[in-house]
Amino acid sequence: MTAKSLRRRRSGAETSPQDGEVYFEFQIIGASVKVAAVDAASGVEVAIVGPASAPRRALEKVALSKLEYALKRR
Repeated sequence: MTAKSLRRRRSGAETSPQDGEVYFEFQIIGASVKVAAVDAASGVEVAIVGPASAPRRALEKVALSKLEYALKRR
């Protein structure tokens, strides 16, 4: 099994958790991609799995929504 990893940092209008920085990590494994989203301020991390063919922006949006949900539950 081969995995390819890519890390990205996003800040500004496209991120939400209280307008701080959110780090995204993409790990491509076959036909799937695992996306981890980490809130820089709190260190809270969530992950989703989606198709590798999905647009990166769509995967980030889903991961960001899950991160916002996790932060609200804290």
